[in-house]
Amino acid sequence: MALTVPLSILDLASIGPDETVRDSLEGSVRLAQRAEELGYTRVWYAEHHNMASIASSATAVLIAHVAAHTERIRLGAGGIMLPNHSPIVIAEQFGTLAELHPGRIDLGLGRAPGSDTNTMRALRRDPSAADTFPQDVQELQGFLSGETRIPGVQAVPGSGTNVPLYILGSSLFGAQLAAALGLPYAFASHFAPTMLEEAVRVYRERFEPSAQLEEPYVIAGVNVIAADTEDEARRQLEVRRRTVARVLFNRGGRRLDDDEVEALLRTPHARQLEQMFTYTALGTPETVGPYLDEFRAHAEADELIVAHQGDSVAARLRSLELLAGVAAPT
Repeated sequence: MALTVPLSILDLASIGPDETVRDSLEGSVRLAQRAEELGYTRVWYAEHHNMASIASSATAVLIAHVAAHTERIRLGAGGIMLPNHSPIVIAEQFGTLAELHPGRIDLGLGRAPGSDTNTMRALRRDPSAADTFPQDVQELQGFLSGETRIPGVQAVPGSGTNVPLYILGSSLFGAQLAAALGLPYAFASHFAPTMLEEAVRVYRERFEPSAQLEEPYVIAGVNVIAADTEDEARRQLEVRRRTVARVLFNRGGRRLDDDEVEALLRTPHARQLEQMFTYTALGTPETVGPYLDEFRAHAEADELIVAHQGDSVAARLRSLELLAGVAAPT
């Protein structure tokens, strides 16, 4: 069995239970290097803030570091939360990356805060900033194309690089915007699966061709834990569930102990967590490969981007190697 669509990686830059931030960042380099060797299409990193288990908050910096240690694989943001920033700053950051690594840089854009309310204040983010997301995307597009929407203001670097943009989403809003602007659409079904089918349908029905894209293009996110045995895959999933539970249900920054996590997982609050793992390919390669083929058809996806959810850098490396063995990345 081999998938007939491109296969990419969403590297969450997770910090495992017995790992440091440095371990995670060095692991991201190793993951990208191995993904390049195995033929994956791209690796993306997401902007998150104030999360003890994720090391990709300075997304453009991480991309620059990984790009300097790889040669061919595409790298990008999946995504930058644009309301946290001014469009010109993002154009300059990703324009710089594109000049240093031509033909390899992607820019996925979301409108969520990527953080909680207190962190939004620390970011100096206006709570209403998401309201202008469509206009901000177009302003950013203008800076990158060299056709600025603000007279007399150019992004240097950035102008003329035409870094390809992708709209990220988990609702109809992102689907409609991506369709109207003629941009690729990446659906976050790896953690927010509810509206996958409807959003993809709306996007494909309403798509308007653009200078960047002639036909609709859907990337669907899916979790993967591939291991040498079913038992090992399930063990890693349980560790990951507890890690996510600590992020979702943290008590004012205090780390929940094991007993508290166990108690929470037996309450109705656990439904939110379980929903996040709705689309998860779990097990040995013989199980994971067919699952992804079925998911691709279900999502009507042109490309799959997989979040390897292993509990350590070594586990994630093994997962992407096992997946490549049965999925034949293109």
